[in-house]
Amino acid sequence: MTAESKSQLAYRFIRERIDDGRYVPGYRLVLGQIARELDVSVVPVREAIRRLEAEGLVTFERNVGAQVALIKETEYLHTMQTLSLVEGAATALSAPYLTPEHLRRAREVNEWMRRTLDDFDPHRFTELNLEFHAVLFEECPNPHVLDLVHRGWRRLTALRDSTFSFVPGRARESVAEHDGILELIAAGAQPLEIEIAARDHRTATLDAMLAYQAEHQPPTTARPPSSPPSTTDRRNHP
Repeated sequence: MTAESKSQLAYRFIRERIDDGRYVPGYRLVLGQIARELDVSVVPVREAIRRLEAEGLVTFERNVGAQVALIKETEYLHTMQTLSLVEGAATALSAPYLTPEHLRRAREVNEWMRRTLDDFDPHRFTELNLEFHAVLFEECPNPHVLDLVHRGWRRLTALRDSTFSFVPGRARESVAEHDGILELIAAGAQPLEIEIAARDHRTATLDAMLAYQAEHQPPTTARPPSSPPSTTDRRNHP
């Protein structure tokens, strides 16, 4: 096996674990440990780390070493702000078209999410979270709004984000909020009420992530931009 092919092997090994959530943002990459797992020297692992660093997937800090890059706060903020608006609208527009079968399916997925809480797998939870929300927004009759929702979710995937990796307590809150959204839809609530509930649900996840990022920022690094006021706050202010 050539040095180049060993480097490629190490690159694929690390990249796959970043992409599938096994190496979450902030995860420390110990070169010697990875080299032992692959039965190679640290040289090709170091080369792979440098390549991943050039791609923005890995950062290197003095006295810390290599770690999976934290989510870019501004990118995440803008994506979640946009998604809260368009997904909230899509969910409200979908509501009149959701059948009892849709609601049964959404409750089933949410129950699977609830069952994962005791033996928590953030990557699996995130997959189920998308499945839950897709049941509620895919019937949106406005294709332009729906396209924006799909773009938002794809962007989150590109950011490799699972907020639940950082703040697993948010997962339990999220499941409870899902129950509340389903109750509103089942009761035939007004579209605006459904939209606000869906939007606030998304904003609560954003707030949890920003709070984590602020707490874990190095002292010399600027704090991330603040989350916008909640929908409730906006309603109470001009």
